Amino acid sequence: MSSRPLRISKKDLRRVEKSVDEVMGLGKEIRNLFSKYNDEEFDVGWEVDSAVDAFSVLSSRWTTEILATLYIAGDRRFNEMRGLLRGISSRTLSDKLTTCVENGLVERIVEDGPPVRVKYSLTVHGRRAGALLSPFVGYMKIHNGKIDGPA
Repeated sequence: MSSRPLRISKKDLRRVEKSVDEVMGLGKEIRNLFSKYNDEEFDVGWEVDSAVDAFSVLSSRWTTEILATLYIAGDRRFNEMRGLLRGISSRTLSDKLTTCVENGLVERIVEDGPPVRVKYSLTVHGRRAGALLSPFVGYMKIHNGKIDGPA
């Protein structure tokens, strides 16, 4: 894997930054909508707890990698997933896939055989979560110097 930043045109870099800014504005709008239904003084704890809940599913490195792989590469069988995820053991992959299924992000699809085949696919919830993470990932790529405009 290259350690050099991905070079993109200034126009496309501006488009990514503009999209991230738009998402940030939408986040503020969502928080404002929620706040008008709060009868009491603004509850920072509720906001923080909601953020923790939202990210708790993705707190595991492997869970994030599984979701990103299925989001980018599409449906995969177990051994295909294992081949795409560098350094994961079969046991860990099995455990994390089970967790993803339990959280409603991934669907385990059994195809009758012989041989019986199992593939994993993102649910609608998993695809939407992946799409919502894309602006954050784009922002982090720029922030961490993995994307750069032309010299």
